[in-house]
Amino acid sequence: MAGLAIRGRCRPHMILGFSTDRVVLCMSNRRVSHLPRILMLVLIWGAFAVKGVPQTSVATDTVEADAFAEISPLIQAAIEEGQMPGAVVGIADHDGILYLRAFGDRRVEPERVPMTVDSVFDLASITKPVATALSVMRLQQDGVIELDAPVSRYLPEFAENDKATVTVKQLLVHTGGLIPDNSLKDYRDGDETTWQRICELKLRSAPGEKFSYSDVGFIVLGKLVERVSGQRLDRYAAEHVFIPLGMSETMFLPSSELRQRAVPTEKASDGESWICGSVHDPRAAAMGGVAGHAGLFSTAGDLLRLGQSFLPGNRDRHPVLNRETIDLMSCPVEVPRGTRMLGWDHRSPYSSNRGESLSDAAFGHGGFTGTVIWIDPELDRVFVFLSSRLHPDGKGSVNGLAGQIATIIGNEAKK
Repeated sequence: MAGLAIRGRCRPHMILGFSTDRVVLCMSNRRVSHLPRILMLVLIWGAFAVKGVPQTSVATDTVEADAFAEISPLIQAAIEEGQMPGAVVGIADHDGILYLRAFGDRRVEPERVPMTVDSVFDLASITKPVATALSVMRLQQDGVIELDAPVSRYLPEFAENDKATVTVKQLLVHTGGLIPDNSLKDYRDGDETTWQRICELKLRSAPGEKFSYSDVGFIVLGKLVERVSGQRLDRYAAEHVFIPLGMSETMFLPSSELRQRAVPTEKASDGESWICGSVHDPRAAAMGGVAGHAGLFSTAGDLLRLGQSFLPGNRDRHPVLNRETIDLMSCPVEVPRGTRMLGWDHRSPYSSNRGESLSDAAFGHGGFTGTVIWIDPELDRVFVFLSSRLHPDGKGSVNGLAGQIATIIGNEAKK
């Protein structure tokens, strides 16, 4: 087990600080606001481009380390049960990291490699809120799209087969009436044919009538971002979301340096090599690794940084979204069988990984590969759980475990 429990006291004004024993950064809005926009982005990127949080360190706050002592035995038991080979758990408040530790192994086949806190994970469906929904909300904020507008206003070809009234907002909360996943055969003949076949899909239910979690809906949203911005989703998200937030280790199509720290999922189709540093989701893979529903890779440190940006004390200085847009994105939306937020889970059939003690303000998301993030503005907490439950045999299960840890975090925050 490797990790740290630290608490920074950096109170930044332009962007939040990411506190480790390698870097503490505070930047003042007033002192840098005169810089050209592109230079500011470069400075932010460089300042946050830490090559990974230290793999081992001594806790600097024993009280806070002890507050999370229940986490370790839960994870060790899950590893012994074969639910995953290892995990990284991170907890933060608006002011710094409270807990960041690696457990077990990054991989166990073909050889054993220890997990480190800077390991790079395939986020799977966490792509939906972090890349796609944040991009959509930025475009909404900039007046480029309207959430209540039909998707067909921006993608006229999508109107085929009675889909003309499906709105952007309905896709964000999975009430657009689309099928969860269309056939893999639809993705085999190139991007143009893939998009044509998605546009040809028929609705399963009337728009707004049912909640049905849909990868297809977020593939459409990814296409929407591309069409209205003129940039492919990966490029738009990098420029307008990840770079401003200092998320230097978050990207589609990870770099060779990040792939060296990547956590594998399952064996590839050849039955010999492992999927490692390339997307596990077969539809995203067929789309070249960039899709609105899956394909994003990241680290615990970057996701904690993202979550901190939504907490009190930071959200008024958010470098991507203004306060009005954040409030809109994090407002519960009633859907059949629960509530969602725009791009995020809230309380739905997919919320078992949120536990029992987070506040009603909490929002988050899970990923098929074994990844979880929850952000609780009321309790001032961010929870990140990253694992590869699919390695090595595809049989692991971690949502219940993540929910138990979330309950511990919520209870600690209420003390």
